[in-house]
Amino acid sequence: MEPNSCFINEDNVILSTDFYQISMCAAYFQYNLENGIADQNDISTFELFVRNLPDYRNFLIFAGLEQVIHYIQNARFTPRVIEYLKGRQMLKNIDESFFDEYLPNFKFNLDVWAMPEGTVFFPNEPLVRVTGPTFHAQLLETYILSVVNYQIIVASKAARIRKAAQDKLVLEFGTRRAHSPQAGIYAARASYIGGFDGTSNVVSDLELGIEASGTMAHSFIEKFGEMESFEIFYKYYGENTINLIDTYDIAEGTLKSTKFGNNILGVRIDSGDLIKETKRVRKILDDNGCDEVKIVLSSNLDEYKIEEILGKGAPADAFGVGTELVTSSDDPKLSAVYKLMEHNGEPKIKISEGKKTYPGRKQLYRRFDRNGKYKEDLLMLEDEEPPENVYPLLVPIMKNGKLIYDLPSLDEIRVYCKENIEKLPEKYRQLKQIKVQKVHISEKLERLMDSLISKYE
Repeated sequence: MEPNSCFINEDNVILSTDFYQISMCAAYFQYNLENGIADQNDISTFELFVRNLPDYRNFLIFAGLEQVIHYIQNARFTPRVIEYLKGRQMLKNIDESFFDEYLPNFKFNLDVWAMPEGTVFFPNEPLVRVTGPTFHAQLLETYILSVVNYQIIVASKAARIRKAAQDKLVLEFGTRRAHSPQAGIYAARASYIGGFDGTSNVVSDLELGIEASGTMAHSFIEKFGEMESFEIFYKYYGENTINLIDTYDIAEGTLKSTKFGNNILGVRIDSGDLIKETKRVRKILDDNGCDEVKIVLSSNLDEYKIEEILGKGAPADAFGVGTELVTSSDDPKLSAVYKLMEHNGEPKIKISEGKKTYPGRKQLYRRFDRNGKYKEDLLMLEDEEPPENVYPLLVPIMKNGKLIYDLPSLDEIRVYCKENIEKLPEKYRQLKQIKVQKVHISEKLERLMDSLISKYE
């Protein structure tokens, strides 16, 4: 038996979903077949939103849209996938035309509205609105949640770390601690959007253009011995060298590094009391004429540790952040959901305890104060006339499954995100959690919600 990589690829990506999406969609098909209903007469609107902020967060950052667009454009029921579905006992009562005609010709036919990536948002605000044949819109649910959930978590965590690090260089080092190689790539992308300067992930450099960097691990030091490893690295990499100085004795490793003068880029400390050691290393470097050599810190860093390090005057120049970022360790979960809001023009609602939804197809508007700072968000039904001096946050992305949006580059998204964060009042940007104001609901939407609740209670 040959080993299986378990990788998602173009052949199977459409099945990167939960089986209940398949069973629901097959039931939609069969019901419509038996009742003479065409896809274009069975139209649903779903919206993706986050119910609650994670702990310690005052805002979130939208990320992951580009990968959702790619899925919509490219996911297909391939012959291998169709054969697999044919063999599922649960689908035995589904008409053969489902497997022989519908699935082989399937392409997502969806209208998509969404916030631009990098937009700051708050709970119960629609991030993505999807309209199209119910089969199509339903099938998207698991994939869109999986992709967007994780990238939002990491981008939002990265923005907090960027804030704590002030103007210092911040690099994403988390690939080895991410929950999969794919998660490592998403983490590199999302952290870059959130303000990080680079990554250790090489494929993210190849595919996304996020500059990858890295020098040596402790194993390199152990193989050659400390001084010899420094000399070998400098021989091959010259001014790009960053010596790892904590394998044995930090002070001794620093002294050995001074033999290269200001001709190396820096030294890295990956253990110990980082505040004390950074100050000690800086003094040794300066006393030996190495005032241009940078100090890079790593070792389970997060926004709280970085804030403390800089707050106590440690002269660090750069931070490598891995585990705490890619796992969002202080709160790794996000309550993003994708819910039916309308079917064939009729508003729909969920009234489960603690999980009520705002019905209907909606638009979100943002208002700024006279200084250009965020003031409030207003959620309204799509057909309502908005008040003056507000800006719609959902923009058209796809029409009938075709891209109509000019996709920004990753650098443009990063700049847009930075501008969004800068428009927040300072109280939102602090690391300490505050009570965030709720999105304002229009009177018409409130009335619609109340009428539907009365109908079903």
